[in-house]
Amino acid sequence: MERKAIIAGISHGDINGIGYEVIIKALMDNRINEICVPVVYGSPKVAAYHRKALNINNFSFNNIRTPEEANHRKANMINCLDDETRVELGKPTEHGGEAALISLEKAVEDIISKKIDVLITAPIDKKVIQSERFRFSGHTEYLGEKAGVKETLMLMISESMKIGFVTGHVPLREVPELITVEMILSKLRIMNRSLIVDFGIRKPCIAVLGLNPHAGDSDLLGKEETEVINPAIEKAQNEGILTFGPFPADGFFGAGSFSKFDAILAMYHDQGLAPFKSLSFDSGVNFTAGLPFVRTSPVHGTAFSIAGKGEASESSFRHAVFLACDIFRNRQLYREITSNPLKYQDVDIHTDRPDELPPELINTEQHI
Repeated sequence: MERKAIIAGISHGDINGIGYEVIIKALMDNRINEICVPVVYGSPKVAAYHRKALNINNFSFNNIRTPEEANHRKANMINCLDDETRVELGKPTEHGGEAALISLEKAVEDIISKKIDVLITAPIDKKVIQSERFRFSGHTEYLGEKAGVKETLMLMISESMKIGFVTGHVPLREVPELITVEMILSKLRIMNRSLIVDFGIRKPCIAVLGLNPHAGDSDLLGKEETEVINPAIEKAQNEGILTFGPFPADGFFGAGSFSKFDAILAMYHDQGLAPFKSLSFDSGVNFTAGLPFVRTSPVHGTAFSIAGKGEASESSFRHAVFLACDIFRNRQLYREITSNPLKYQDVDIHTDRPDELPPELINTEQHI
């Protein structure tokens, strides 16, 4: 089976932040064109402005009108903005938010219509992007609605852990009422399927964190563990999902227990992201599980304070591109295997000896 080149769509994010810097630096890596064809939804004028600010002279985009015109050996750009676009480095502006949304809308339109294969989103400012067309707390919620999916899962990926969240971008005071048996179970189902389909893990083992300090300490510090989390875990186990917990978050990460599980389900945003970013800020990737298409992003934000200074690391963005392509290939493998199980009944696709696999089942290099 000949491999089709993966068309990787990239939304440019907030034009006043570090989006263009990490995009350009990442696409200067020759390994990118070996695994995909990058197509940035942006502006040649804005790109030129950032290149000048960063003093990057040995890089340019190939300007195209549609993904079908992309040059497979170059970094391509589809112009989404008019010539009046104004860059104000380091400043969150209404104009910057509108430019970010226009890029995102066009990229999402193309991935839904299958003109591109994967989507990598550069950081947006969640406040200035708000408009009549965008009333969401972030990319994850916006993409879920556009894809017609009721539930998605924000899944942070690194070499050391995969961690998802029952609640995402919501105020902390609202978390307890959002933690329900059905919500936890829904997130566990999405996580379990993603680990199987997107990451090729045959029998995923998932850890669930408690909500309260010391996981409630036998109801002394809260009853959510007894009344909500434990019943959800039991229901998941009855469905064949290998789920364990609830674990007290401090001891779980402090003792390194996270390394014993394929993935972790945290109850709220900072409970999981604080340890994750402490360990993997420069190489971690944000992946939206549960979508019909592949979407990843770097774990950092717009970083207005260092925009245009050449200080931003492109590592997380580069890993986001690599991971998107890996997941796309894994989904292809899963479809191939499940559509023709007899052909692969004696093949262990998770073998440590890739030379033993049929050529069509050899995955791309795992970069995460």
